[in-house]
Amino acid sequence: MSKTSKTVYEEIRSQGFSRREFLKFCGTMAAMLGLETSGVAQVVKAMETKTRIPVLWMHFQECTGCSESFIRSSHPVIADIVFDCISLDYTETLMAPSGYQAEKSFHDTIEKHQGNYILMVEGSVPTNNAGYCTTGGKNALDDLQLAAAGAKVIIALGNCASFGGLAAASPNPTGAKPVKDVIQGGSFINISGCPPIANVMTGVVVHMLTFDSIPELDELGRPKAFYSSRVHDTCYRRTFCDRGLFESFDSANTKKGYCLYFLGCKGPITYNACGIMKWNDGVSFPIQSGHPCIGCAEANFWDGGGFYTRMAEIPE
Repeated sequence: MSKTSKTVYEEIRSQGFSRREFLKFCGTMAAMLGLETSGVAQVVKAMETKTRIPVLWMHFQECTGCSESFIRSSHPVIADIVFDCISLDYTETLMAPSGYQAEKSFHDTIEKHQGNYILMVEGSVPTNNAGYCTTGGKNALDDLQLAAAGAKVIIALGNCASFGGLAAASPNPTGAKPVKDVIQGGSFINISGCPPIANVMTGVVVHMLTFDSIPELDELGRPKAFYSSRVHDTCYRRTFCDRGLFESFDSANTKKGYCLYFLGCKGPITYNACGIMKWNDGVSFPIQSGHPCIGCAEANFWDGGGFYTRMAEIPE
């Protein structure tokens, strides 16, 4: 079990980070959350005065890609600092304990931090058979309901946890469902994507720590700060689209930035911050790499039509 007696700032400094690095981190987070200049001071104060947030991170039907994305946060020392913002008390992927010790960490966190911990869920929940996806002899649904009952907020990480994802695609033999469909009551945040952007996940945690509340959400339960714009509207290829310059398979025009609409790009109907934040330390994102957007941040994207099937028209 991680100790939470130190403030976030004290924990960060104890890890060797300078005051300058800390302030740079706070400024970056405030910018990502769309806060005004005064918001930086709010983030700084929260980090300096509040203790780390206890977190339970549960894994169900998924590929662990969301965890892989999260631990590769890129902006100034975020990859290290974010783990000083939270007390990651239980996660099957990253925790050192196993067996009975792991189960003890799970139950201790629920009992000691009742109503005050964040529950992060990665993967869809199987409902057709109790034998699917078991941990310590207990099925996924029972474990999730136990953890959700005492959680301050439930964060669904990735498309599988948010909307069902690949496991819920037809014919869905496991009866896979998104987290919100199997939990009655509670506060939910969906951070969709396959996987979601690392710094979006980080930003939500920092918002919770700073304001002690969930951020403003869209109609699909996603933070508006990151899901209010279409990928199409923030794409550098948009100007080529407006000029009627489109890419086709095996064409050299992709390097010129031609629009990928004819290749089935779903950017015009997908809301995410890919084109703004990008991936791999801000180097690129799928469209920049020459591949059309497949709409992975949206519900039902696996069954919503072929990835390379062109839409009838580009929505305004």
